[in-house]
Amino acid sequence: MEKAVALAPDSWMPGGEPDPLIRAKHGSIGASVPRIDGPLKVRGAAPFAAEFALDGMLYAALMFSTVPKGRISTLDTTQAEAAPGVALVMTYRNAPRMKPMPLFMTAEKAGGSDNLPIMQDERIHWNGQPIAVVLAQTQEQADHAVSLIRATYETEAAVTSFATAKAKGTEPGLFMGQPLKAEKGDAEAALAKAPVRVDCRYSTPRHNHNAIEPHAATVAWVGDILIVHDASQAVHHTAWSLGQIFGIAEEQVHVTSPFVGGGFGGKCLWQHQVLGAAASKLAGRPVRITLSREGVYRLIGGRTLTEQRFAIGAEPEGRFVSLIHTGTVATAPQNAFPEPFILPTMSSYGSPNIKLDVQTVHLDMLANTFMRAPGESVGSFAMESAIDEMAVALGMDPVELRVLNQPEEDPLKGTSFSARHIAEAWRTGAERFGWSKRNPTAASVRDGEWLVGMGCATATYPYHRMPGGAARITLTRDGGAKVEIAAHEMGMGTATAHTQVVADRLGLSRDQVTFAYGDSAFPGVVLAGGSQQTASIGASVIAAHHVLIRDLLKLAGNDSPLAGLSADEVGTLNGGLAKLDDPTRHESYVSILTRSGRDHIAAEGSASPPLETQHWSMHSFGALFCEIGVNSVTGETRVRRFLGSYDCGRILNPKTAASQFRGGIIMGLGLALMEETQFDERNGRVMNPSLAEYHVPVHLDVPEIDVIWTDIPDPRAPMGARGIGEIGITGVGAAVANAIFNATGKRIRDLPITLDKLL
Repeated sequence: MEKAVALAPDSWMPGGEPDPLIRAKHGSIGASVPRIDGPLKVRGAAPFAAEFALDGMLYAALMFSTVPKGRISTLDTTQAEAAPGVALVMTYRNAPRMKPMPLFMTAEKAGGSDNLPIMQDERIHWNGQPIAVVLAQTQEQADHAVSLIRATYETEAAVTSFATAKAKGTEPGLFMGQPLKAEKGDAEAALAKAPVRVDCRYSTPRHNHNAIEPHAATVAWVGDILIVHDASQAVHHTAWSLGQIFGIAEEQVHVTSPFVGGGFGGKCLWQHQVLGAAASKLAGRPVRITLSREGVYRLIGGRTLTEQRFAIGAEPEGRFVSLIHTGTVATAPQNAFPEPFILPTMSSYGSPNIKLDVQTVHLDMLANTFMRAPGESVGSFAMESAIDEMAVALGMDPVELRVLNQPEEDPLKGTSFSARHIAEAWRTGAERFGWSKRNPTAASVRDGEWLVGMGCATATYPYHRMPGGAARITLTRDGGAKVEIAAHEMGMGTATAHTQVVADRLGLSRDQVTFAYGDSAFPGVVLAGGSQQTASIGASVIAAHHVLIRDLLKLAGNDSPLAGLSADEVGTLNGGLAKLDDPTRHESYVSILTRSGRDHIAAEGSASPPLETQHWSMHSFGALFCEIGVNSVTGETRVRRFLGSYDCGRILNPKTAASQFRGGIIMGLGLALMEETQFDERNGRVMNPSLAEYHVPVHLDVPEIDVIWTDIPDPRAPMGARGIGEIGITGVGAAVANAIFNATGKRIRDLPITLDKLL
């Protein structure tokens, strides 16, 4: 199937005929529009998941296990049940019977983070697993009552050491159902013969999700209908999966998620939503379940650790003849989600010989999960650090080495790129940053007691569009339009950008458009992940728009200036439809609806399968530049300047896009310099479950960040735009590490780069 799609004519593919909006030069698209949800948020009027007040609501608190594997031997809840305000204590003894969560990717709408029974037996699978839920009249009463529960355990031998797990043997990694392995030519033989070689080991630690809004849900049963107000990146996945768990139809579960205070891959379906719904069912009252910051560390997975080998063989002039990217990651047996660190190497550079392989081991730990740019964020650290090491070995400028090795076609598949303008991004970025002033000799630039250096790296992330997209457009007689789609707004500006897009697509002004999202009652199975939501929404709205035009032409009838025209002959103009080559043949939506005696017209359409991703190689890229100061006395590292120059297709809203890029870069600075989950390998427990001990960048850690972009549309993508939510973090770790090498002469291959590694 994939070969047939790759060989098919371009015109058969989605994107074979470029989106007409790509050609539009004036309109809402491209305008720097403030986020339409901004006023609600600054007034405190945006309802988040833990801010829905329901009559008779109880507050939940969780008790977590303290052993990595075994069974509950005793569980004494007597004091908790007698505590003030307590209405219910739920354990495996009295919890409703439930099926395990359908594991993500095992079905179209499966959204579960693990496949374990949830509070159905006394078994313990990781250190931090919930073993009791307390419901009380206030959160403080619930938290106090949890502290009164006493549990003892019968432990079993657990594998919590990465070294021990590796000694038992590794297994091939799978990501999204595909093997994390690819080979072209004989990379090992080519490496051995290469005149210039780099062959190094790199490692990255575990990372935890730390969204500004801790995970929460407000749940209620109304008869046999389950209502869930959630902080979710996947409302339809959650609704379907909860239906499976409780043995009810998907239509009996209504999930809303109007606002999400940060997602990054962690705000999907975990055990707390299920436990809240189960406790609500048992108590017969609404329940608010809000995880503490520590609770997020105990219950919500993050990025797993990696050990990576990156080897490059090159000719003396810098052409790569061999690329090898292999290594091992840890996963949990209950979801087996390996960090796919080879992904950036699959498309960034050309070589006749390539070897990629991710091996996995299982540890008895919390299930790990997606975290901003899974694979690319940590894989680019190894890849781009090794590229820098090769530039040093060759005595070559790191920017020129990267540009020299740009591939003409997909390095593994041989398919054409839909659009690739990374060379332009490198040139404009280098000029703006002042790269020509960089001293290539390491540890040669000082500013008092500070050693100063510059580094660069490539950023990359693929274009994704997942199947299942659909949207509904409703036009009303007052001239307004409403779009409904089960998409998500997590602060990235989705609602704002697509209000702009819909306005231009329908020929309306922005204030005539309402973009409704975050509700499982709306059409479409659109996951806010993989930087694919913009493309999925865009393709869904295109499909609904095509249906709408056909329906409007039928409604217009023979008395309209549009009479006799087909849908292919008309376009949108000034709040209505017009003949493409004769705009005088025009009728407004208001006129069509008024003449037909209709108050509104609604049209729903489903997006075509995302075959474009198999026909073309579709990726976004960026050129990153970093200036670092390292204190020669204390080892303190200060990022002085940072520039990201991106090639991500058309930028729909420069204001929100710049915020996304900067946010990703800041998250990358944390990855580079401070973020690390301290995992006690003796007992599998996370030891720094708070923002006091798990360090993320604060304002004083972040310098001026400059972002620019090519703004060259991708003709194969809806609106010409590729996603930007995740590319910002990629390459940042390497840009920082490479700048540190240029400043100090010390090559750090183990993240995070802390003081002890520089002294």
